[in-house]
Amino acid sequence: MITDKYNAITTDFIQNWDKEFLFDILNNISDAVMINDADTTIVYVNKAYEEILCTSAGKAIGKKLRDIEPDATAIKVMETGMASHNIVDYLRTIKINAVGMSFPIYNNNEIKGAVSIFNDVSEIEKLNKELQRIHEVTRYFQKELEKDHLPQSFSEYICSNNKTKEMLFLASKVAKTDTTVLIRGESGVGKEVLTRAIYKESKKSKMPLIKVNCASIPENLLESELFGYEEGAFTGAKKGGKLGKFELAQGGTIFLDEIGDMTFNMQAKILRVLQEKEIERVGGTKPISLDVRVIAATNRNLENMIVEGTFRSDLYYRLNVVPLNILPLRERRDDIILLARNILEKLNKHDDDFISLSADVIIVLQKYDWPGNIRELQNVLEHANIIRTSNQIGINDLPKYVIPDEYNLEVKHFETLNFKANIKMMEKELIKESLIRNNNNKSKSINELGISRRSFYEKLSEYGFE
Repeated sequence: MITDKYNAITTDFIQNWDKEFLFDILNNISDAVMINDADTTIVYVNKAYEEILCTSAGKAIGKKLRDIEPDATAIKVMETGMASHNIVDYLRTIKINAVGMSFPIYNNNEIKGAVSIFNDVSEIEKLNKELQRIHEVTRYFQKELEKDHLPQSFSEYICSNNKTKEMLFLASKVAKTDTTVLIRGESGVGKEVLTRAIYKESKKSKMPLIKVNCASIPENLLESELFGYEEGAFTGAKKGGKLGKFELAQGGTIFLDEIGDMTFNMQAKILRVLQEKEIERVGGTKPISLDVRVIAATNRNLENMIVEGTFRSDLYYRLNVVPLNILPLRERRDDIILLARNILEKLNKHDDDFISLSADVIIVLQKYDWPGNIRELQNVLEHANIIRTSNQIGINDLPKYVIPDEYNLEVKHFETLNFKANIKMMEKELIKESLIRNNNNKSKSINELGISRRSFYEKLSEYGFE
């Protein structure tokens, strides 16, 4: 065999070496080297052995290893005939931990002894323990700090509003459980964003998050979409059947958006899923066990729907275990500019330019009621970002419908590019608008326009208002 051939060559080559040369090699190894015979008598140790074990070769050689360290790995490898690697031995006699390797020495298939190569890892272990202690202390202080901070998973949710923060802290607590969650809020407030944050922080974050918009699926298809169907369940049913969204979410989370739009009959089937933790496919007879966390959301007033008889009270109480109410944007105006800047950063993330908002735009964004909430704010800023001509978004970059009347001056189209002529035209329109807004109260107009009384009356005369 090739291996035997190389072993023979190596043996012949080494036999030609001077024994002192071999010992020099072993003595220059930084690991301890020990050789013992078949009776476990130590027949050789190198200098590193003497340094690590704080002894001399004279005291070690001739001693039986089984008398000194009866549990030594070298003895075990001679008994089993199998080498060992990276095994930690506790050397009782000198009270240190040694790690290394031992392998048996064979001659004509008979074990004649063992070679052990090892080093002291006691100091390393002490350092590891100290590092572990420091790590645990760091973790402790990190947890203390995080008591007042939301988990990283919630970083997508931008807010400074205190009521919203309270809601998010509750969401971060419930995220770590498997409890059913009901998210309430108007359209566009960020119910799906909150759902993602809860999912990412949950124990099921490694498994799927399956989203279903209950309002967008026709009533006659919703049951098979959620629960799946068996082959032949109805005309046109796919061969082999189809898995429903609940089965796709197995082990993970299902997000039932707009659950208030479900029919009364469908509500009863969802209630059964929450109670029994199982489903039946359309056309099936065998129940399928589920391990799925349910997060539901709605913009409907479920309490009014219960009174009207369009939403089941038993399902309401099953869903409403931990309600999370997201405020509309008009009730958290302190978040509007934070959100606006965050949206602009995302829209311009591939550019180096910093896009700012003019003072007038900040006032307009904070005063507007935002019936479409954050989704509408995103659309408005995307519009402004597309048509802006500088690194600052101004009033004229906003869609017209969000601009208050006081900013919508009916200024005529410029008939000339003459600077002075256009300035005069603008002055005239501003004075006219101010007089109309202040019911011709000249003192109020002077204050509003920010000019002197003398200048104001000169311009009244110049533009023919008197």
